Amino acid sequence: MDSNIDTLLFDLDGTLTDPREGILRCIRHALSRLGRTSLPSDEELAWCIGPPLRESYRKILGTDNPGLIETAIGYYRERYQGPGKFENRLYDGIPEALAELKAKGFRMMVCTAKPQVYATDIVAHFGLMPDFERLYGTDLEGLLDHKPDLLAHLLRCEGLSADRCLMIGDRRHDVSAAKQNGVRSLGVLWGYGSPEELIEAGADALCNTPKCLCKCVTEAVRKRC
Repeated sequence: MDSNIDTLLFDLDGTLTDPREGILRCIRHALSRLGRTSLPSDEELAWCIGPPLRESYRKILGTDNPGLIETAIGYYRERYQGPGKFENRLYDGIPEALAELKAKGFRMMVCTAKPQVYATDIVAHFGLMPDFERLYGTDLEGLLDHKPDLLAHLLRCEGLSADRCLMIGDRRHDVSAAKQNGVRSLGVLWGYGSPEELIEAGADALCNTPKCLCKCVTEAVRKRC
């Protein structure tokens, strides 16, 4: 590769897989267990796909009470660690895009706000583990929930230079984490973030479909964003 970018850092939810069904069912399960009788619709909860779960429950419940938030997360995980994490689908074209990028010599890693134990199960379930050198996620207690901290941790642990990396994700959290760490970013539009959200967050480039991913990465690399 001619460019100095040699490592691609992928978000998981909304970028590699569509977790909508499992996440939203588990959020409602937790609300039901908390005694809520009026449960929000899929459309009302779609914004929850991407942000850390604690951040989402803080807004849904309208509270900063850590005990209540952790109780909700416990109920969420009752269902998620069973059927929930696999109520998920691989975006069409992702396996081919990853194979193409790997063939071009890029190193690839996952950087997700999802707990690492669940993310590992999901990536393995869809047969993507051989494509990635490493997978970084949060722990179940919320360590590294803040994505800029998680990305900084990844760069430090792997000994990577920020200017040799490109963060690929569908939400402002991915773009903001990249910017705060001096990493360039590519926003993808098949997930849950709008073009406006990604541009406002400072994405260096956008990509419309998984089929175009290799081309978009190559162009972003060539332009040095």
